[in-house]
Amino acid sequence: MPRFAFEYLEGGCFSEINLRRNTAEIREIQLRPWYLNDYPGSDLKTELFGKTYDAPFGVAPIGLQGLMWPRSTEILAKAAHQHNIPFVLSTVATASIETVAELTEGNAWFQLYHPAENELRDKLLDRAAAAGFPVLVILADTPTFAYRPKEIRNGLSIPPRMSLRNVLQMVAHPTWSFGQLFAGAPEFKTMKPYIPKGLNMKHLALFMNKTFSGRLNADKIAAIRDRWKGKLVVKGIVNEEDAEKAIGLGVDGIIVSNHGGRQLDVGQSTIKPLAVLAKKFGDRTTLMLDSGVRNGPDVACALASGAKFAFLGRSFMYGVGALGKAGGDHTITMLKRQLQQVMEQVACEKVADFPNHLVG
Repeated sequence: MPRFAFEYLEGGCFSEINLRRNTAEIREIQLRPWYLNDYPGSDLKTELFGKTYDAPFGVAPIGLQGLMWPRSTEILAKAAHQHNIPFVLSTVATASIETVAELTEGNAWFQLYHPAENELRDKLLDRAAAAGFPVLVILADTPTFAYRPKEIRNGLSIPPRMSLRNVLQMVAHPTWSFGQLFAGAPEFKTMKPYIPKGLNMKHLALFMNKTFSGRLNADKIAAIRDRWKGKLVVKGIVNEEDAEKAIGLGVDGIIVSNHGGRQLDVGQSTIKPLAVLAKKFGDRTTLMLDSGVRNGPDVACALASGAKFAFLGRSFMYGVGALGKAGGDHTITMLKRQLQQVMEQVACEKVADFPNHLVG
């Protein structure tokens, strides 16, 4: 990838303290192996919301995927479907609801950035329902757009600003550049029908800021719960009070997340709030985790700490950036093998048994 694209993927907000804290504190978790027990083998299959997946992890929603690698949204959606794991489509991804529905045969999830206007919210919900998506994820952890110095320095936009530095980076990465030329300039495909034509980049940014200026609250969740007939998940919950409210409003699950360390630098990591929430709410709702999960052992530690499922974002983009079309399949295969090796080493037969191996 050109540097500006990689720094968008890799970067966090402010001083990137919480970005580093996420993974570091996951890796403080320790698991207890049993070496002398009878052990028939491991099974990665996991039931989630009535569907059995082949592994207990999925592809987290990522905005602007096509900027980082051409057609990466489509590559990862197709690979996730082939491996029978969930793919979560962001509202601001570079492939549309309908395209991803076709690639996944309607098995993807949709993450909603809550619009300021209810009319647009309803249009997006209706499109996701018509596409057959079984799970809707409402994003709670972006009430404002964060201060991200690397993106400011790089003049990040769609398409990227044609500064001399960015042009030289693109020239130095011909595979990326020719791929973008073939794929076409990345766009917010799901949002495209609602964006006025002819906007320059400055006015497009102003339009997007105005469109998604709404903070999530109980009334908004209740309205979505009334309209959405599938499973409903809130992403970004990290404290007990918010979890209690969300469960009381009838959500089916919670993803403990801090947006990959891209929103609040002075907040907690995700693994510590997960452990607290699992003790209090683990038998009342489906708890999941993202942010900081990079490999199979990280997934194992998340599951041992009380998550029923884990989502990874950057790891899949690394795979696509390294291997292009083969990157999604390769990364999922690698993660499955890594997780299976951990299960074999500690003698964990089923994913649900991971908490039995937690040290602490």
